[in-house]
Amino acid sequence: MTEAVFIGSGIYRGSTYGRRHPLSIPRVPTVIDLSRALGWLPPDRYRVSPRAKPAALQAFHTPGYIAALLAAEAAQAVSDEMRALHGLGTLSNPVYAEMYRRPATAAGGSLLAAALLRDGGVVFNPGGGTHHGMADRAAGFCYLNDPVLALLAFRAQGLRRILYLDIDAHHCDGVEAALAGAGDIRMISVHEARRWPFTGAFADRAGGAALNLPVPRGLNDSEFAVMRDRVILPAIDRLDPQAIVLQCGADAVAEDPLARLELSNRAHFDLVARLHGAAPRLLVLGGGGYNPWSVGRLWTGVWGVLSRQELPDRLGGAASAILRDLTWVRQRGPVPAYLTTTLQDAARPGPVRPEVGELAEAAAKRARHWAWSGENGAGNGN
Repeated sequence: MTEAVFIGSGIYRGSTYGRRHPLSIPRVPTVIDLSRALGWLPPDRYRVSPRAKPAALQAFHTPGYIAALLAAEAAQAVSDEMRALHGLGTLSNPVYAEMYRRPATAAGGSLLAAALLRDGGVVFNPGGGTHHGMADRAAGFCYLNDPVLALLAFRAQGLRRILYLDIDAHHCDGVEAALAGAGDIRMISVHEARRWPFTGAFADRAGGAALNLPVPRGLNDSEFAVMRDRVILPAIDRLDPQAIVLQCGADAVAEDPLARLELSNRAHFDLVARLHGAAPRLLVLGGGGYNPWSVGRLWTGVWGVLSRQELPDRLGGAASAILRDLTWVRQRGPVPAYLTTTLQDAARPGPVRPEVGELAEAAAKRARHWAWSGENGAGNGN
C-alpha cells in the first residue's frame, strides 16, 4: 500500500453519548468534512469501517462482556448487577442507542487497518483510540479497546516488534493492563501526571513492557519536544519496530476541558511527521479530545501530514464554514477566531522546567536498556 488510507463511518454522524456527556460533540464527521472540503480525501483513499463481529472482539474481550454489551444496546437498559460487573450504564459509559455498534465499528476499523497494513503502509482511523477499555469492563468513555485488538492482530500476522505510542492526556490503562509482561510489544505513554485514571507512574513498568512518561500540568511545546527528541525517537530508532500504533488523543492541546496540558496541535503534527517512515507499518488512531474545534482541526491536520498535504495557513470558505457551524454546550461567549479560520495553532513554546528535564533523562536511561525478548517473555527490567 503506497498511499495513506483513511478509515471512517457514517455511524459517528449524529451518534452521541448524551447531550451533557463530553462525547456529545461531533469529532470524526468534522474531520471527514474538513478533509473533503480541503480536497484531501478522494474516494480511493477512503475506506468504510466494518463493524467487528463478536468473535473478533473476543481476541481480547471476554464473551460474557460482549454478550452484556449487546444486551444493553438491545434493551437500552442495564441492571444494577450489569452496571457493577461490567461498568455499563454509568455516567462515563452510559446506555445510548449505538453503545455496541459504534465501538464495534471503531474496533472493526482498527482491525481493518491491521489487515491493510500487512505488507506495509499508513492508515488513519480517527474513530479508534479507545484505550481505557478493559477485557470485561467499560471505562473512561471506552466500551471496547481497539488499540489492543490492533496490536494483537499485528502479532497474529507474525510481527514480533510492535510499538504502541500514546500521547493522549490520559494514561492508557486498558492497553497497559493487556500488555503487561509482553516481550514482543512495547508501550510508551506521555500523559498528564495525577490525572484520571491515576495510573501510569514512571515506576510502573508493566513487567518491562511499558515506559510511562507522566508529565506535569501545563506541558508546553518545548517540553514535549524534549520528550520526543530525547526519549521517544531514540527509543524507536533503537527498537526498530515492524509496526507502530500511535494513539493521537487531542486532549493534550490547550483548549481541552478535561486536561490541563498546554500543547499546540503543531506538537502532534511534528511527531506524526517524524513517525512517517519510522517503521514499515504506521497505524494512527484518534482518542480523547473534548473541544469540537480543536479536535476537528488537530485530526484533520494529522490526516494532512499522513497524506503528505501542505497544511494551509488560513482556511478557505467551505472549510471555515464547517468549523463555524459547530456548536458546543460548554462554549461560553464567542468562539476564538483562530479556531474557525486556521488549521494550525500558533506554536506554544516555553521554558523547560527542571522536572521535565529530569523525567526525560531518567526515561532515556531506562529506554537505552530496552530490548525485545521473544513472543511471550518478559521485557528487560533494567
